[in-house]
Amino acid sequence: MGKRGAPAPRRRRGGRGGRGRGSARRPLGRVLLGGVALGALSLGGGAALAHWHTGGEPVAASGPAAASGPATTGPTVPGTPPRRSPQPPPPPKASAEASPGRPAPPSGSAGADPAPPAVPRSGPGTFTTAAASGAKAGTGTPRRYRVQVEDGTGISAAAAAHEIERILAHPRGWAAHGRGAFQLVSGEADFVIRIATPETADELCLAQGLDTRGEYNCETTEGVVVNLKRWMLGSPTFTGTPAEYRHLIINHEVGHEIGIRTHLTCPGPGKPAPVMMQQIKGLRGCVSNAWPYDEEGRYITGPIVP
Repeated sequence: MGKRGAPAPRRRRGGRGGRGRGSARRPLGRVLLGGVALGALSLGGGAALAHWHTGGEPVAASGPAAASGPATTGPTVPGTPPRRSPQPPPPPKASAEASPGRPAPPSGSAGADPAPPAVPRSGPGTFTTAAASGAKAGTGTPRRYRVQVEDGTGISAAAAAHEIERILAHPRGWAAHGRGAFQLVSGEADFVIRIATPETADELCLAQGLDTRGEYNCETTEGVVVNLKRWMLGSPTFTGTPAEYRHLIINHEVGHEIGIRTHLTCPGPGKPAPVMMQQIKGLRGCVSNAWPYDEEGRYITGPIVP
């Protein structure tokens, strides 16, 4: 009775001793090793493909995401390279660089400052009178004037004459405010406006005792002498184009012609310089100005130079 009731001894599962545990781990190890190998092949293939697409140059890394390898979209299929995110196009080359085999843009083209015109230093001393005439500008008896340009300067006498005509008829000029009336003629005249090379202008002005030093204009007993250099280049002290500076030349010298014999100076910092101020010699705090009157019709004046 006692032997029949004793429990039977337990048998271990999986065979002898510890072999059961070892045999259970071997298949899992193979799976993990296979997955690592497959991942390495996939990454290596993707890196090789990326290298080939960029022409042998590695893709530049930017930020933490780039350090972990090429960016992919969607799941990776074993045996195929990962799909890379679109890369931005390379920046364009600077426009200032000349393309191979293409000449640089010529001087004076868009984006380049045009060279100042060449001004002849001297001329023959002979003049061509403009064959041009115009209507009277202003009220009262007109002062008739003719325009002459020294030969060899390349300036059209007729074109210069009509430009001077427009200057004298300007709404802020002498004629518009009753200080004189003017009329362009090609024959007999009350005074002459001559445009001359610097050396010729010096000779004409020196005959009146005026030293213009190859730089300045003057008023003589015969009329006005305009230095070609100032006509073509303007003045370094004047804020504006040479065409705008011509207004100052004509208005200043014609101001002497109509009887204003004194020069004025700056009335105060930031104010417009009087047209009868020798602005080329310095503005003394004033703002350059080419007209005798302001936009409200007020005469722009200042202290008289002793």
